[in-house]
Amino acid sequence: QVQVVESGGGSVQAGGSLRLSCTLSEYTYRTACMGWFRQAPGKEREGVARVESDSSTDILYADSVKGRFTISQDMAKNTLYLQMDSLTPDDTAMYYCAAGPTRGRRCYSKPHFYEYWGQGTQVNVSS
Repeated sequence: QVQVVESGGGSVQAGGSLRLSCTLSEYTYRTACMGWFRQAPGKEREGVARVESDSSTDILYADSVKGRFTISQDMAKNTLYLQMDSLTPDDTAMYYCAAGPTRGRRCYSKPHFYEYWGQGTQVNVSS
């Protein structure tokens, strides 16, 4: 069973930045897709950004975070990052890291494509 551990959440004022980290216990074909998701109270879990581990160019962002968030990976450390800049109160949510296999050689952004999930890290942005 792959273990996924997030860290780096916290509270920040609007306009500030946070960097989330996610470490996987192992990298296999079953963790080829890695992504960040978030869920605000009363809302469905949504994809924020995802990357295919073997391709540094196969990256997809949600429209709401484009230009503000940056996903990156350090495969030597089995670690995924999410740099979040220009944060707004709308970014307040529990953030989750997840990993899963490719489907048809592709990574997708919907949560149900991902098999391994972390416990989440809370991000609070005040106005």
